[in-house]
Amino acid sequence: MIMKLLVPTVALIALVVSRVQAFYSVGENENTHVTITHNAVMAKIREVCEAVAESEGRDFKPMNSSAEELLHACLGRATGEVSGAKFRTALNQIYKQNGFVDQDFMSSAPHHFNNEAFKEGRNLIIQGIVAIKANVRTDNFQSARETLGRVCHTLQDFYSHSNWVELGNQSPYANLISPDLNIENITDIEMPTCSDCASGTCPNQLLPAILNGKYLTSGYIGLFSSVKPEGKCSHGGETDLSSSQNPRGGISKDESHPYNANLHRDAVNLAAEATMELLEDIRGAIGNQNYLRLMGIARSAVLAFVIDTTGSMGDDIAEAKRIAFSIIDKKKGTQDEPSEYILVPFNDPDFGPLLRTTDPAVMKSEISKISANGGGDTPEMCLSALQLALTGAPSSSYIYVFTDAPPKDTHLENTIKALESSTKSTVSFMLTASSRRRRALSASSQFQMYYDMALASGGQAIEVSKSSISQATAIIVDTSSSALVTILQCSRDPGREENFPFLLDRSLSNTIIYITGTGLTFNLRSPTRVTQSNTVVNGPLGTIQTVGNLQRIQLTGTEMGLWHIDMTTTRPYTIKVMGQSAITFIYDFVEEFKGPHPGFAAIDGRPKSGSPVKLLLTLTGEKGPEALELQEVALMEVSGVKVSKGTTEKMANGDYLVTVNEVPEGEFVIRLKGKDKTFTSLFQRQTTTLMSQSKVTIKARADSSMLPGQVFKLNFTVTTKGTSGTYTIRARNDKNIPMNHPSTLNLVSGGSAQGTVSLTPPGDTVSGTDVTLTIQAESPGGSDSNYAVLRLSVLSKVTDFTPPKCEIVDVKSICNSSSCNSSNWELSVNITDGYGTGIESISIQQGSGNFTQREVLDGVIVVMGLYEASCCSPSVTLSAVDKVGNVGRCSNTMKSNTGSRLVSMSLPLWASLLLYTFLPDIFPML
Repeated sequence: MIMKLLVPTVALIALVVSRVQAFYSVGENENTHVTITHNAVMAKIREVCEAVAESEGRDFKPMNSSAEELLHACLGRATGEVSGAKFRTALNQIYKQNGFVDQDFMSSAPHHFNNEAFKEGRNLIIQGIVAIKANVRTDNFQSARETLGRVCHTLQDFYSHSNWVELGNQSPYANLISPDLNIENITDIEMPTCSDCASGTCPNQLLPAILNGKYLTSGYIGLFSSVKPEGKCSHGGETDLSSSQNPRGGISKDESHPYNANLHRDAVNLAAEATMELLEDIRGAIGNQNYLRLMGIARSAVLAFVIDTTGSMGDDIAEAKRIAFSIIDKKKGTQDEPSEYILVPFNDPDFGPLLRTTDPAVMKSEISKISANGGGDTPEMCLSALQLALTGAPSSSYIYVFTDAPPKDTHLENTIKALESSTKSTVSFMLTASSRRRRALSASSQFQMYYDMALASGGQAIEVSKSSISQATAIIVDTSSSALVTILQCSRDPGREENFPFLLDRSLSNTIIYITGTGLTFNLRSPTRVTQSNTVVNGPLGTIQTVGNLQRIQLTGTEMGLWHIDMTTTRPYTIKVMGQSAITFIYDFVEEFKGPHPGFAAIDGRPKSGSPVKLLLTLTGEKGPEALELQEVALMEVSGVKVSKGTTEKMANGDYLVTVNEVPEGEFVIRLKGKDKTFTSLFQRQTTTLMSQSKVTIKARADSSMLPGQVFKLNFTVTTKGTSGTYTIRARNDKNIPMNHPSTLNLVSGGSAQGTVSLTPPGDTVSGTDVTLTIQAESPGGSDSNYAVLRLSVLSKVTDFTPPKCEIVDVKSICNSSSCNSSNWELSVNITDGYGTGIESISIQQGSGNFTQREVLDGVIVVMGLYEASCCSPSVTLSAVDKVGNVGRCSNTMKSNTGSRLVSMSLPLWASLLLYTFLPDIFPML
């Protein structure tokens, strides 16, 4: 019997558990898809970090096993705070796909290798691997992570759902991830595979003919019908209706029972090994640095600018350049150095292109090219440019928009808010209209969009004169730091006299308070009752800088305890308190699903109205989540006083499932309180992205890529518990790909309707391009709406599945273990891709030496390479990648006290002889 898991939420968190037992997406004290993937991911990250550290000539010595310490050691011990939030967020983008596979592809045999769908399942894996590599080549890491999560799930299911283990295999099936190899010896549809097992607890139901003939089979599963081909094995379990039909029972090894414990254990081990081999293949194709970026190993700060380039923006552009150069130059070599740079220009009618780079020199060069020119009518294409930034920047980025005009593309308002919510990025606006234009715009609802969008994302809309913009950009310097956390955020419109308490803890530094609004009066009060009013610029508690509608209060120290802001005004205002600390949390709203592997999956959109809200929450800190204690989680109205506390179920390593029964009716944020057990210090943290519930839901899921020049169709379903009538449907994508979709759907309360979005990417679209599609449904009258955000990939058809050949020709060394620094060794290789797509790159995957190469042409191109290294670095792995991501490798490890020697070839003899036959003039040294 498959028991429902008590806390089925591990699917979204990075968790190593003490006891492992079941191939579920989710589970407590079980061996889940997440734990299998997590263990492999962390082991491979450690391996790659160590290789990178060796190549850079530095030590890699994590002081404990926490993800946070691994991140710190991998980045190097530069100065500044290191937050594990983005690292864990990136990992969760991989892990949470397990819930989606089990929920959205529950009845798809290929996704789970059920029903002997071996060729189809393998095709999903191969197509996924191609997509991952192509996405990384175009810097689309989130799409790559999501695809990787789905591929890992399907790959691991092969070992649990097939008879690979029962056939006595002790190593993973390499053909599953090798596109140039075929799946062999699959049973025919008419071949019986299992004997009857009335009890359902037989240790091995496979027929002798299957075992002796080494035939490959898997269990059939019937979720809605008991019908299956005659004589075939079933999957098994109480949700599998086919398991009641002869032959009864099942061969699934998802769970460990007394009758299959050994088989389950072997399936777990092989699934883990297979995941490691998959990760190694991806690492070889994309290189060590990109592999670490894929896994979220990067400094947390991102510098993202969206800049209006019309004629009136000269001063603003000059200030954007100045602040960008200053941040790049001052923060180089620290943990605050941005890991990525985003730049999107716009005017009217043009916007873009998006610049995304990790090279500060490229950012400097590109922003230097921007100049102010053109522009006639006032509205500009601001929101189109912002859409590019939101979809192109990593999640949880801080994005700054420079403009002096309202948006022309107001039809994108809801799309922008949906993307802000989906990405959890913070958008702030630097508004520098002239005094005459500001008076005109203040009455304009279009200009109000900037304020609404800033509030929805936790950002700010700052109105300043062009002459004082340099004072306002201090906020950009503040938020270009790593390990940023929000302690308090709230908004009041209309304003009212109110006291706002907030808790500062020992881990915080560089605490800054931002208050926006005009004509505001307030008092700041410390835990020791020292006060400072807004009229005191340099006071006992901090320095107040006023520019435009922003007051920035830099605290002179971070006194631990409960602080207060006493607002004594009736004018509208927003308050935000931020600081730097490694203590923070990440979260996802989740929903329960049923099926063979029940659990929770992340919600894409707003949670359902009328039901308790559930969210998965992960604490992270400098010493890992085990050093933190959660005391309270609540949903707090951002514009009101209602606070709804949740109940929590504690899991290992600081992870929690939170249930809130009484949800605020309006927009809310998440407030968390806890204790840092290391210093017995209480802390408070808050999210910035506004969320609300909806009676409308949209479900859409894509598991295939788009082909350039061909129509791609995506089905979606809209359900409502609200008003019956005609619902407005809107669909937008960030690449302006031509689309067709229904403009309306008719729904009755409690019912649903389906629609289809058709996209046709241009024929010249670069393979690996990431397309963010936003689908929205709005109720009659516009009182309620919801959205779904999907990342789709455009991939060119791949016909080359043969990896490059790397042959070790010679190894020379005179290494002495007592004096490795004074001796060197060298490795000669020949690398060719034959008549394939050609060599794209050759990199040192492991080793700290130097590699030089030259090409020789004789029918096909052969790269003759020489690797030279100190004898202190005795091992090397060279990775050769062709233009579609196929990987060939050469590896060698030197032993001390050896002289010059000729090493045997790494290729099979037949392959070497074939090369000699066709390329006799290229190998004269042999």
